[in-house]
Amino acid sequence: MISRYICYKEKATAMRQNGMTYVEIRESLGVKIPKSTFTNWFKDVCIPEKQKRLMAEKMAIKLNNSRQLALVANKRKRESYLLDIHKRVVHLKALIDNIDVAKISLAMLYVAEGSKSTRGTVDFGNSDPNIIRLFMELLKKCYPIDQKKFRLVVQCRADQDILFLEDFWSKLTKISISQFYKTSVDPRTIGKPSRKLDYKGVCRIYYFSADVDLELKEIFKIIMGR
Repeated sequence: MISRYICYKEKATAMRQNGMTYVEIRESLGVKIPKSTFTNWFKDVCIPEKQKRLMAEKMAIKLNNSRQLALVANKRKRESYLLDIHKRVVHLKALIDNIDVAKISLAMLYVAEGSKSTRGTVDFGNSDPNIIRLFMELLKKCYPIDQKKFRLVVQCRADQDILFLEDFWSKLTKISISQFYKTSVDPRTIGKPSRKLDYKGVCRIYYFSADVDLELKEIFKIIMGR
């Protein structure tokens, strides 16, 4: 195999001494010489330090480009994967218009994130605005709501802007700030800067209705077969 390319050895060796990579040498010669052949030819080649640095820089650039291409390829692959998942389940959104499905969803959400000890009052809290929004939408879809029966308390860290948080949660829940309890500041966070700048604290919602509270818990019990 080596004899097949031996006529290129002298030119290839000179190129290697000038800091050219295997790929660059192949392109320059116009011949696809195997890496093993190059390795054999160049094993005793002395490459000046300047050329070694040049080769290292080229390899670093090539490696970085390869990583970028891999990231783009993986991103596209994941986007395609997520799109397939979306197509599989997008039809489920329409089912939530069914009041029974909505109540089951609300009951599951309530049992998972609601208070286990409060009685006679729907007591639900979460730090995720989307979860709070979903809870409010389902609650209003499933039951005739008296807006005056709502109360809300914000639980936050010591370095957070209370007025901003109260305004944020008031707009999201459509509950008037006049129905808010005093914001609860966690004393353990005093002197400890918040790391998550988008953290809006915990929004805890109270709705004074023993009937709704008991019905949601009963739905869960029935589904669980208790």
